[in-house]
Amino acid sequence: MFRISQRTITATAAMALALTSLAHAQSANPAWLDQLSEQLAMEKQCAVDYYVNMKEGELAGRLTFEARAQCADGRQFDGSLTEPADEFTISECGNQVC
Repeated sequence: MFRISQRTITATAAMALALTSLAHAQSANPAWLDQLSEQLAMEKQCAVDYYVNMKEGELAGRLTFEARAQCADGRQFDGSLTEPADEFTISECGNQVC
């Protein structure tokens, strides 16, 4: 006889909840990272390897987008955009001591 444990039920429920959250986490502008990559390539000669600290939000009813880009050559840049602006504000990250 097949017996389902409480642990199995809990794990299944947690996975279903996580997948549901991912399905609802759609971007208001899914191309914004592509736009930031293109702008970094043009303005800073940065070939983006990956992004960290990606955030989308809303400020005073306007959509906001921000992320830190890691370039192939080791440099890092912060990029942010608040609509209706059509270009990101980009600043190079310096050395920080925490």
